[in-house]
Amino acid sequence: MNLEQWFDKGMTPEEYIKNMSAHKENTEAIRKGFKIPREDVDVLNRLGDQSLRVIAITEDWCGDAMLNIPILLTVAEAANLDVRMILRDENLELMDQYLTNGTSRAIPIFIFIDKEGQEKLVWGPRAPMVKKIVDDERAKLPPRDHELFPEKQKEMIQRLTSQYIKDRRVWEEVYESLKTSLVQNVLM
Repeated sequence: MNLEQWFDKGMTPEEYIKNMSAHKENTEAIRKGFKIPREDVDVLNRLGDQSLRVIAITEDWCGDAMLNIPILLTVAEAANLDVRMILRDENLELMDQYLTNGTSRAIPIFIFIDKEGQEKLVWGPRAPMVKKIVDDERAKLPPRDHELFPEKQKEMIQRLTSQYIKDRRVWEEVYESLKTSLVQNVLM
């Protein structure tokens, strides 16, 4: 399938959120809490002039998706971009074309396409600052074969989830990374 067909196959953000079984409240809280800076309205209007559409490869259980999806949707609304959600686990044929570091099925992945269905930008799964936060947390974990690894990993995920939900600086970093990527790859 080409990207146009994948876009057509995707569900609307409203369908995705309605059917969420994990992180729904957190996703909605970030979406309600995040605001586009006033000084960026012109940039987003210029993006809207590009007739971009977005394929978001995601899963509702994913903490990074919980953080990034509501920011993407806020940007999309402000820039008048049409978004479709594709569930990773049901669509590995698409996911495997966008592996992180060539090996990882990390999500979310945002594929921005033009009106002809041509790829213009791929963003994800994390903003650089968020990647550093996660890498720093992972560095504190014991080895995978250590008896405390499952417990410590669960605690790490809880800390990250809490930070993703509450720390507006993290939201702003995701937004800035997404905006910068769009400006550099679409508007320049």
